[in-house]
Amino acid sequence: MKKIVKFLGYDCVVELQKYRNNDRTAIKLTDMEDGAPVAIATVNIPDYPLKDDEVLIKNYSENAGIMEVLIDAKVIEFTGKYVESGFTSIPVCKLLI
Repeated sequence: MKKIVKFLGYDCVVELQKYRNNDRTAIKLTDMEDGAPVAIATVNIPDYPLKDDEVLIKNYSENAGIMEVLIDAKVIEFTGKYVESGFTSIPVCKLLI
């Protein structure tokens, strides 16, 4: 079953992909109408140990608010943990789909 979310004014299909360098899960949002990419909701920090069902959510900059959208759609659940990276804290979330 496809998960549809509204982000940045677009109706988006949630797609799960894999990062090439370590096979971790990436969450990609694509426009439901034309399939154009809207956002990559995750970041990949290879040195941080993640469980198989965890992802790091890019909830800053152009992606501000994406975590709440994905939580509301029951795509992810916040674990209460953060990873420090540069000048930001990146939330660790459990993947629900």
